[in-house]
Amino acid sequence: MLAPASALNIHEKAWNAYPYCRTVITNEFMKDNFLIKIETWHKPDLGQQENVHGLDADTWKKVDVVHIDIADRSQVDSKDYKPEDDPTKFKSGKTGRGPLGPDWKKELPKKTDCPHMCAYKLVTVKFKWWGLQNKVENFIQKQEKRLFTNFHRQLFCWIDKWIELTMEDIRRMEDDTRKELDEMRVKDPVKGMVALED
Repeated sequence: MLAPASALNIHEKAWNAYPYCRTVITNEFMKDNFLIKIETWHKPDLGQQENVHGLDADTWKKVDVVHIDIADRSQVDSKDYKPEDDPTKFKSGKTGRGPLGPDWKKELPKKTDCPHMCAYKLVTVKFKWWGLQNKVENFIQKQEKRLFTNFHRQLFCWIDKWIELTMEDIRRMEDDTRKELDEMRVKDPVKGMVALED
């Protein structure tokens, strides 16, 4: 109630140069005191590499490495759980992949017909506001983990919807989504994921 309208305006810039992608979120009101940066390296492995982003030793010591296992139901909040987005229950009709068992990461390398990759995400959060900095930065990190966990579970379970898409299909979908979002920004109320508190 005390902040100006610009406090609610965020700007998102994204670069997709697969296998490397970066998204930067900023805020007009907080200027250099607010930043969320998500950098992703996609690698053809199961997450065994350390420091994929090439951070210097001092920075790497401060990194909290969080492993996300899309088949681990305990990593999903009960309010987010959907049986149709559960890799332990899903079987792809087009690829034959799934359901994922508890040892899927050990079994996957033995399958020669099953390509796989790990998305190594580096999330940098800056929220410089005296008295709130640590609490807000920790909250944002927690929500990013939640978002990544749910998204990648869905990505696996939706494989039959995207496995045969061409680059032209994807570009058309991106254009349609951009137009739809532009229309929603003008006429629809704010939407998004509800934040979960402990």
